[in-house]
Parts: sequence; C-alpha cells; structure tokens
Amino acid sequence: MPDPLRLLQVGAGGMGRAWLRTIADNPDVDLIGLVDLDVDVARAAADEHGYGDVPVAASIDELAGNADAVIDVTVPAAHPKISVDALLRGLPVLCEKPLAETVRECLAMVAASEVSGKLLMVSQSRRYFRAGAAFGRQLAELGTIGSLSCEFFKAPHFSGFRERMAEPLLVDMAIHQFDLSRKLIGSEPVSVYCESYNPDWSWFDGSAAANAVFTFADGTRFAFTGSWCAPGLETSWNGRWRASASGGTATWDGDNPPVAELASGEALPAVMVDDPEQIAGSLVEFVAAVRESTVPQSEVHSNVISVAMVEAAVRSASSGTPVRIADVITDAHTEALATVQDPTLHGVLESWPSPLKAVGLQP
Repeated sequence: MPDPLRLLQVGAGGMGRAWLRTIADNPDVDLIGLVDLDVDVARAAADEHGYGDVPVAASIDELAGNADAVIDVTVPAAHPKISVDALLRGLPVLCEKPLAETVRECLAMVAASEVSGKLLMVSQSRRYFRAGAAFGRQLAELGTIGSLSCEFFKAPHFSGFRERMAEPLLVDMAIHQFDLSRKLIGSEPVSVYCESYNPDWSWFDGSAAANAVFTFADGTRFAFTGSWCAPGLETSWNGRWRASASGGTATWDGDNPPVAELASGEALPAVMVDDPEQIAGSLVEFVAAVRESTVPQSEVHSNVISVAMVEAAVRSASSGTPVRIADVITDAHTEALATVQDPTLHGVLESWPSPLKAVGLQP
C-alpha cells in the first residue's frame, strides 16, 4: 500500500469544514496543515474535527514544505492566487468550484499548471452522484441525444453576498448543471442564448431566474430553466432532468435512481454503483490521478469550458443575443495577455497557437 498523500488544506470556512470531514474519512490521505487568513478560525476548525495536533497558519509559506498536494477551499476570488502559488511550488492542487470568477483568470491557472507540470483539478461535486452516474449510463444506451433539459427551482434565503449579486443564479449555481450537461451529452457547447430576470417578489437584488438554451457540437440542445426565488414544490439541488434520445427517454429527479424507457416501451433499469459521492468522489479521483499520473474529470484545461458556459450565458442575458463559447474564450485569452504580469505565465499564454485548442474546444 502506498503512503497516504499528505494534504495541506487552504480555507477553514463552512466548505472547509466539509473538506476536513471528507479528508478524515479517506485512509489514502493525511492532513498535515490547515491554512486560513484567520488563524483562530483555522485552529478551531482543526480542533473540532479531530486535528488537534495539526499545525495551522495564515499562509502556505509556513506549511507547504511537508505537503504532497493542496486542497484549495478558499473563496472563488482567491482561487487564482492560492492555486497558482501552490502549483509553482510543485504541488498538485484540487480546487473547489468555480475554478475562478472569470475565464481570463482560468487561463492563467491553465498556464501555471503547464509551467509546473502539476495537476490542477476542479472539484465539480455534481459529477459524483451515484444516481447521476446511473442516469449517464442510461443515456449511453439510449443512442443519440436530441435534447437534454434541467429544471432547477429553489427558494434559499442566503443573506450576504449572493443576494447582492447581479446574476446570482447563473454565476453562483448554474455551473453545476452546465458542467454536468457536458458530461451527460459527451460533446462540447458551441453557443448559448440566455434570458435572465428577477420576479417582483424576489428577495435578490439581481436576476434570480434564468432560461438558457445551449447548442452542442453534436447538435444536441441543452435547456436550463431555473429560479432561486421559487417557493413551493422545489426541485432537488441537482435539478430535475429529462433526456430525449433516438432509442427512448430517461428522467432523473436529482435525488433518486433515474427512470428510463426504450422506444419499445420496455423499461431500462438504472444500474447503481456504490462509488463515493460528491466531494468524497472528487478526492478519490484526485488521489488516483496524482499517484498514477492520469487525467481526471474536471482537469483544469477542460474545466475552463464549463466556466465559459457561465460567462457566455451572462453575456447573452446582457446583450439579448446568442453568444459563442469560443468567442468568450478567445476574448479572455486576449485579456489575459494584457493583464498577466508573471513573465513565465505570460510566455505560456503567448505560446499557444490557439486558446481553443489549449482547452480542448478544438482538436
């Protein structure tokens, strides 16, 4: 048996505590340090989760020496700095979603991964639901997918920054469903038309509801309809899904095993596998990828496309016109070249023949 992977976790807030529990439950990893700007918060979180002997600090500098990898559970605005710093120290990183707040920042993180030769993986936790994986297996048996839809209706009262955002649903939530659509369809998005709005009863300042239709390279349409101010008959946090394919139809309520029916009328059973779920699944795949030098789901290059879907939807909602995913990535590359100060990272960005090829949107 290989030695456990020694992890340095950065971030000790609410999600950080969830990661502490997940790390404690995985025998293939050991926590060797916890970093947070508020050292008292870090100490309290470590103690509460059985890590009384684990050192805490306010910066990576103090604890990185003994680590094999970093878990970045900071706020999204801090992801670029923390993850890039860790990568340039030679440490692979598992970063909480979203990778960054802008595609421009994401591309700089791609460059850091390339410069260091180290893995940067994003924890897209919705990819690790047993029922969702069963839904994906059904779709693979149903043939060509014509349309995939997701309805997402919740009524959370977060208070704080989400209720003040201009596009809270699209920016803070929809990346889960947008990213999962890529996995389920098995193709890449080409363009999106999106409308966002705010019902007059909404407690959000910005647009808490949206409708978006993505066209994928294989011709599939993915329709997302959602609201964060929809009290009553709420959906799962995963949303409610339906796929129409050449060989039949499959539905998933987001929580329970999916249901599928072949064109013949025969039921297609859901095959459930006892795999680890949510961030526990992310951690298992990350550890395997680091040990075996494999490319996991949501590796940084590919994950840029999911962030670009969000940015394209926001741009479409603002302009009232369809937006191409490729244009978002190309524009972000131009912005990155104009703003990235690190000469090594800038050199990598400049060396790409095409940013679309770099992230896998073009062969």
